[in-house]
Amino acid sequence: MDYHLALLFVFAGLGILYFTFLFLSDLTKKRNLNKIKELPFTEQYKSIISKTPHYNKLSMIDQTKLQRSIIYFIHTKKFIGIGLEVTDEMKVLIAFYACLLLLHKQTENCYDNLKSIIIYPYSVIVKQLHSNGGIYAKEQLIIEGQSANDTVVITWHEARRESYHMRHNNLILHEFAHEIDFMDGEIDGIPPIEHSKYDSWVNVLYKEFNTLNSIVLKNRNWGKYTLLGAYAASNEAEFFAVVTERFFESPIALKQHFPELYHEFEDFYQIDTAQLFE
Repeated sequence: MDYHLALLFVFAGLGILYFTFLFLSDLTKKRNLNKIKELPFTEQYKSIISKTPHYNKLSMIDQTKLQRSIIYFIHTKKFIGIGLEVTDEMKVLIAFYACLLLLHKQTENCYDNLKSIIIYPYSVIVKQLHSNGGIYAKEQLIIEGQSANDTVVITWHEARRESYHMRHNNLILHEFAHEIDFMDGEIDGIPPIEHSKYDSWVNVLYKEFNTLNSIVLKNRNWGKYTLLGAYAASNEAEFFAVVTERFFESPIALKQHFPELYHEFEDFYQIDTAQLFE
């Protein structure tokens, strides 16, 4: 047999095997998704999310949609406990707040690129090597949560305490806001938005971010910016995550003090959170 013809048969065979593998993988995925869609939302799950301040404020249609998203999330992500046993309460609360952010943004298949949620009992101390002008020094950082690549890190002590009460801060909302920010490939405070709305988003957010940053540097004349806090001035990505927290946790105050900012987030998340709590 001619060498080139034999080589052609080899590559053709490999191609057939590759596409057969893709077909079978896609078929298996669809079967698994169909099984997930048939899973019931248990009374235990409902009892957990009913204790949150947000769930009972939603319409029946939104509650049903959120329930399906939670089921999908729980059965398509790997929950890993470090120094603790992962419980249904952990899974349900993390899934609830993660999917609440995307309730009106897309279908129930939320966070397809996310693979793992790592849960620590308390804040984690990590060591970092810091360089300043060629001089290296070790520093310790306290991590309560983190979003990186296909993994989200949550510390349960903080997350649980914030999940059942409106406290301005919500660790789960914060970390999943970072996940949303990164959906366009960059974590820069600009989530995936329509091109026609880009200028308005950037103008409003950067104006408020720069003002907050100036106040933090001077540490005076805080006024209404106390609502956002110093951490929001860390960078544009943290500003987006913090304002997301306030949009869901302190919506009436955010709307009152920062109407333009509130409008941008209302338009992006497609939900009027202030109206829910009026």
